[in-house]
Amino acid sequence: MKTIRFGLLPRILTAILLGILCGLFFPLPLVRAFTTFNSIFSNLLGFFIPIIILGLVTPAIAEIGKGAGKLLLVTVAIAYLDTIFSGCLSYATSVSIFPRLIDGSQAIDVSDMTTGTEPYFNIAIPPLMDIMTALVLSFTLGLGIAFFNSPNLRNIAAEFKDITVKSIETVIVPLLPIYIFGIFLNMTHTGQAVRVLKVFIAIIGVIFLLHIFLLIFQYCIAGAVARKNPFKLLGTMMPAYFTALGTSSSAATIPVTLKQTVKNGVREEIAGFSIPLCATIHLSGSTLKITACAVALMMMQGMSYSFGLFFGFILMLGIMMVAAPGVPGGAIMAALGLLSSMLGFGQEEQALMIALYITMDNFGTACNVTGDGAIALVLNRLFPKKG
Repeated sequence: MKTIRFGLLPRILTAILLGILCGLFFPLPLVRAFTTFNSIFSNLLGFFIPIIILGLVTPAIAEIGKGAGKLLLVTVAIAYLDTIFSGCLSYATSVSIFPRLIDGSQAIDVSDMTTGTEPYFNIAIPPLMDIMTALVLSFTLGLGIAFFNSPNLRNIAAEFKDITVKSIETVIVPLLPIYIFGIFLNMTHTGQAVRVLKVFIAIIGVIFLLHIFLLIFQYCIAGAVARKNPFKLLGTMMPAYFTALGTSSSAATIPVTLKQTVKNGVREEIAGFSIPLCATIHLSGSTLKITACAVALMMMQGMSYSFGLFFGFILMLGIMMVAAPGVPGGAIMAALGLLSSMLGFGQEEQALMIALYITMDNFGTACNVTGDGAIALVLNRLFPKKG
């Protein structure tokens, strides 16, 4: 019999619902048992974050730095600038709309979610290095590998990336639903779950509309450059959008994205180069989601969310999105280090970010891959066929 796969999104949603329901009647000793698991998992996650940065950013910088001509550099530049734009758009929209959705009665102190439910014990797992050290070391190694073109170091970086991705797939991601369950169990136990969920639902609606606006904007720019009807171009890409919506995988959608991009008039050699590359480095939808969710959580806790703070965060987030692994929730995993080091997010805030991000994972992926087609249209115009 064919095995039915229960994906990460259904597991996270189930964990949230069960956490809320069980929080209504679980006795305190049982709640403390899950609090103990969350405490250990949080320390484990903190240990992994610098390793994730080192394992993902180093080979990503090495590959980009190696270069493959002008086409590669222009593609990376466009993808990065579009990612930065989406982050700034998300920030501007969030600070304009979210204050109306998140009022004083909904404010919570996420750090106090476990008040009265202390863990039975704690296991300290100190990280090997701090976040900024991991980032600087990753850039140094990546640029060094690219400059000296060292095959041995390149192979080591590639193998270390494989180990990192495997760790995410087999250790972190499978345990996430239990972690999210424990977070919402504690939130219900302390009476905060309903307020958080009301804010979550409002945020998800705003972010979905932002995704639609971003795609229309991208194709208006691409249509102007290619001198074609942007809405017709976007309509042609809808099979790729709905494929990504169903699979939640940029990689699995590449064949459909390629086919529809060629239908939009992009030459096969340009589409064949840009679509697989952008599936890895162009995560404008993911950046939009992470920025909006971060602003919302900071508003909920009365934290400062100035543009100066977030602009630096968005610039670094654009680089981290290039290094994000192609696994469910990979983008938010890659972003955890920046959320911690630049925005001051603790373990509870990171858990809520993971839950909120994965709840909208399909829409972000669909936005990412559909936007890849817009970049291909621009490249097709900038690099005309010779002869």
